[in-house]
Amino acid sequence: MKTPGIIQRSLSTPKGRRLQKTINNMKVTVLCGLMTILVLRGTIGAGNFGTPAQDFEELRAHLRSATREYHAVRVLNQIDEETLVDGSYSDDAEESNRDPEKPYSLGPKVSDWDQQRKQWLSENSQTLPKLKRKPRILLVTGSQPSSCESAEGDNFLLKSIKNKVDYARLHNIDFFYNMAHLDQEMTGFWAKLPLLRKLMLTNPEMEWVWWMDSDALFTDMSFKVPLEKYNNYNLVLHGFDDKVYQQKLWTGLNTGSFFIRNCQWSLDLLDAWAPMGPKGVIRNRAGEMLSKSLVGRTNFEADDQSALVHLLIAQRQEWANKVLLENSYYLHGYWVDLVGKYEENMAKSHPGFGDDRWPFVTHFVGCKPCVKNGGDYPVDTCFKQMARAFTFADNQILDVLGFRHRKLGSPRVVRIREDTSHPLELQGKSLDTLTSTE
Repeated sequence: MKTPGIIQRSLSTPKGRRLQKTINNMKVTVLCGLMTILVLRGTIGAGNFGTPAQDFEELRAHLRSATREYHAVRVLNQIDEETLVDGSYSDDAEESNRDPEKPYSLGPKVSDWDQQRKQWLSENSQTLPKLKRKPRILLVTGSQPSSCESAEGDNFLLKSIKNKVDYARLHNIDFFYNMAHLDQEMTGFWAKLPLLRKLMLTNPEMEWVWWMDSDALFTDMSFKVPLEKYNNYNLVLHGFDDKVYQQKLWTGLNTGSFFIRNCQWSLDLLDAWAPMGPKGVIRNRAGEMLSKSLVGRTNFEADDQSALVHLLIAQRQEWANKVLLENSYYLHGYWVDLVGKYEENMAKSHPGFGDDRWPFVTHFVGCKPCVKNGGDYPVDTCFKQMARAFTFADNQILDVLGFRHRKLGSPRVVRIREDTSHPLELQGKSLDTLTSTE
């Protein structure tokens, strides 16, 4: 007898196919359970295995377990179906209904932050920790809410977090790691702007907020940022005045690692910086404009770095006098120029300089560790050099413990000195005296 057409049509739908798959899975589960019982009874013997009633109870328990397993897998599959290929959730990926012709805002306008903050600090001065008159810094980084497309990418993010935590701990710096999109319109490059603003307003005790990309690593763990040099500035980035203001290069500065002071000026800058960031029409239009006005920029959607360069050029009188483009050390160091020199650094110098002798930050611009084959460089090359940069930095941490990585890029460690009965004699003698033994 042929199956009626209506049943065939029902089974051809996605829901019908899932139902049919479920029934088949249950049949296989029951068959596997029966075969297991038969094999065990044949191997152990009926008398030792149990009575038929006990066998039946065992079978029922097995089926209950299999049913629970099936439902768990079904829930996980439903979650996977709701997640897009790039790791974002379907409700996050929806286009905003906001009118693109209306100016974008990061939030309610704050116009007296310096006064509010001064009053708060005065009222809470007794509860704030004393740091020997050193301005408090909040080091901030983050990554996407979802997992990377490969385990190797997730492993790199873990190393990146460890690297930053190590530096923050050594220099008594507070640390904040973010994995949430606080504003669904400001994704990608732009996610840092609403985060920085929110952290300033919720951490008035912090004098500086230090943003650092997840693909940037500290490679000089001893280098101390010369904050006293920045007393007259509110924004400090790696860059060159000539490349920004004269040549108008979109790469004249880098926003992968920068300091921004917690003050009214900075809030005003963020308000002026953000309007090119909302995804969709606004970001695409702004990208076209930036590609026309800046040298060397291909036509792609607006990014935060290009937007800042454009802002500094177009409104130089308003912003430039409080912006320092720092190049006396590597607040940002392009990895292609640095990773091949690590062995030479180790042979000829030691940590603490932050410049060509021992780079402070190695930034893997163009590598996208969370996306398979999504960067400007071969993924294998990126991961290999990232591993070298991590171990180059981690040696400075392990040296205090009397160990070092067997070689750059290797997870294995070797002992470099024997334990002593007077361990405190070694305090403070490791990080800044590291030399190569390779």
